[in-house]
Amino acid sequence: MATQFDQIVPWGRSYNEYCLMFSLSGQDLSGGVLDCGGGPASFTAELSACGHRAVSVDPVYAYSGSEIRARFEAEVESMMSQVRATPDDWTWSYHRDPDHLLANRRAALERFLADYERGLRDCRYVVGELPSLPFPSGSFRLAVCSHLLFLWSALLSESFHIESLRELCRVAHEVRVFPLLTLLVLVATELGLGTCWIGWIRPRVIAKIVGWPASIKPVVVITVGYADDAGTGMPPASRRKPLAELVRWL
Repeated sequence: MATQFDQIVPWGRSYNEYCLMFSLSGQDLSGGVLDCGGGPASFTAELSACGHRAVSVDPVYAYSGSEIRARFEAEVESMMSQVRATPDDWTWSYHRDPDHLLANRRAALERFLADYERGLRDCRYVVGELPSLPFPSGSFRLAVCSHLLFLWSALLSESFHIESLRELCRVAHEVRVFPLLTLLVLVATELGLGTCWIGWIRPRVIAKIVGWPASIKPVVVITVGYADDAGTGMPPASRRKPLAELVRWL
């Protein structure tokens, strides 16, 4: 997949955000971490400063720091205008408001740029992109990929996603992708599939049905399939008392 510089939106996130997105622990960070498609995120810079082995791979690293900064400035107003126009579409917990979001994005960019030139020399920032990565098999204990796979399903094909996930599994012993579940539902809907999010599950039973190893702990299940238009697959309606027997209007 050839990526053009004018198609890139350099919108990076911080180490703390990565820890929340991917539920990272100290053990996860040992043995080498690959950030795939991180762009100007400060994750690799901050992780390296703590003595961990971290590598980022992204096509944007073919460009200089000044070019990446200029591209950020060219896109930031458009990005923030969309956010400010739809405040109710965002969860303001980690970021208090749009201004706080922008401040954090700029802080991540500055920390990334401060490490960028040295990181290029030390091979901490590597030019590359999915679905073919320039690393030997098993190079990392963990690979993370945020806001790329499934987020751009309207532009990236199903085969691209499959090849990319296989490639990430080739270069790392464990792969974590974010976001995933919510976007899976949206993609399924676009394909005419019905879904059901099930949060109350028996993990051991699910693992046995699917054949997962004991190390995998499912926390939610999404069923996907074609709806039964005839309605024969629907459960019978529950027997409830009429509303008039339960409610008295005064």
